[in-house]
Amino acid sequence: MTTFIRPFSALRPQTEHAADVIAPPYDVVSTAEARALAGDRPASFLHISRPEIDLPLGSSPYADEAYARGAMSLRKLRDTGVLVREPRPSYYVYRMTRAGRVFTGVACVASIAAYEANRVRKHELTRPDKENDRVRNIATLNAQTGPVLCAYRANDALRAMLGKCAEGTPTLEALGPNDVLHTVWCVDDAERLGRLSAALNALDALYIADGHHRAAAAARVARERRSRGADDASQYFLVVAFPHDQTQILDYNRSVRDMHGLSAGRLLARIGEAFEVEPSPAPVAPAAPETFGMYLAGTWYRLRIQSALVPRDDPVASLDVSVLQDRLLSPILGIGDPRMDPRIDFVGGVRGLAELERRVDSGAAAIAFSLHATRMEQLMAVADAGCLMPPKSTWFEPKLADGLLTHVLD
Repeated sequence: MTTFIRPFSALRPQTEHAADVIAPPYDVVSTAEARALAGDRPASFLHISRPEIDLPLGSSPYADEAYARGAMSLRKLRDTGVLVREPRPSYYVYRMTRAGRVFTGVACVASIAAYEANRVRKHELTRPDKENDRVRNIATLNAQTGPVLCAYRANDALRAMLGKCAEGTPTLEALGPNDVLHTVWCVDDAERLGRLSAALNALDALYIADGHHRAAAAARVARERRSRGADDASQYFLVVAFPHDQTQILDYNRSVRDMHGLSAGRLLARIGEAFEVEPSPAPVAPAAPETFGMYLAGTWYRLRIQSALVPRDDPVASLDVSVLQDRLLSPILGIGDPRMDPRIDFVGGVRGLAELERRVDSGAAAIAFSLHATRMEQLMAVADAGCLMPPKSTWFEPKLADGLLTHVLD
């Protein structure tokens, strides 16, 4: 029987090199940003996760040369001793500290079979181009370098175990982007490994929070290798799992480039058919669900959806992002499929309400909306129902770092 979760022998930086290696996730920086961040840092993991930065300007990140360059950079860090392989399978307590908040999880590997059986639960679709890129990255490196951020229902016994494991001197510690301190403790003694394995394998499910493309790509690589008879580390993928009450979802806001031919007065009248509309002297950061902020022509408004219009028995349609889409963006502003419509943009809450004002005031957008953040309990309810979240529903912070823990597929 396949084990749901198990320890693994991580490829990691030597303790003294953690600060040299740590990098932001590959998918939150552009090629230009990655090139600037890694320019004077030869050990930065961006040379592996965004290897096009070491090719001539204008080179495609999807070229054969880029993937080969990433593999060469990984070999170099291993050959020079910057990265080392743990001698035996271990769990790793992974703690992120930012602005006084502490998030403590566990790094492990989860079985692809559990992912395929929906014990590792998804909530969003993947894009083929992004998935194909990660497949080639994993296959070329023979490793999964980007951990999948997961959540599990908070468990007091597991919380206490991880706290005990994090009492000693950490194995790794480095300050990452956005002033997030990443701290890792290796757990490799037999007694603790056994207790952690029992607790983790007793979990009913893991919920993917961030990293659907990494997980889907790992599953494709696993299936291909399974078809050739492989039954090895490729049948597991790298995750860092946090209790659901230690995951932070920020608001994911919207801006729309035009008002679909409506005047401001007519737009407000149409919105008033489904929402209570109240001007606000200050920017509106909704403090509760079913309330929205709207910035239009230099003025903030507070919008409250009419209670009877919220389908609370539907875990997807009752989400604030769905209510805004179904009752305003689609019928009034003509935004059909938000995944495809070029008139809508999405603004992570980490950028603040000032970014919404800037877009409207500059003319880049005609109108912007602020939302209350999706709750982790809502995401889990959607995943449990076998449904998908609407696009751009969640923005998780802080982000896991790349480079601290790598799962080698041997």
